[in-house]
Amino acid sequence: MAEIWNQVVEDGVAFPQEKGLTESDAADFFAAQTVSAVAEDEQGNVKGLYILHPNNIGRVGHIANASYAVDRQCRGEHIGELLVRDCLAQAQANGYRILQFNAVVASNIHAFHLYQRLGFVDLGIIPGGFLNKDGIYEDIHVMYHNLVED
Repeated sequence: MAEIWNQVVEDGVAFPQEKGLTESDAADFFAAQTVSAVAEDEQGNVKGLYILHPNNIGRVGHIANASYAVDRQCRGEHIGELLVRDCLAQAQANGYRILQFNAVVASNIHAFHLYQRLGFVDLGIIPGGFLNKDGIYEDIHVMYHNLVED
């Protein structure tokens, strides 16, 4: 899990972290989430993962946040869609009412279109909200998915 997570961190175009997880930090990090889940192939090889946790505390603690990472060698296999669909179900099962993404990087068009297709609402753009690894600032989208019927 740490290896795949660190691939995305190293790419520097999607996650806010600038440093990867050490093996010892990874165990604590993944254990601290509401849900840490993986997608595996038939041989048990991890192809991707997600973490699900509160976006904030207290009166807005019913809003979840999640991050997804797919192994570089498995991108394009629709692993991300499986992860997001499972995450939506797990968020609801864990009592969250909303799943919110604070920073969908504008150039991550495959993820953006996937989220839209799965019913996420784009609240708008924060201009220059993400600093890419190459030092260029890029826009981010704030998106959410309602998990309960009102």
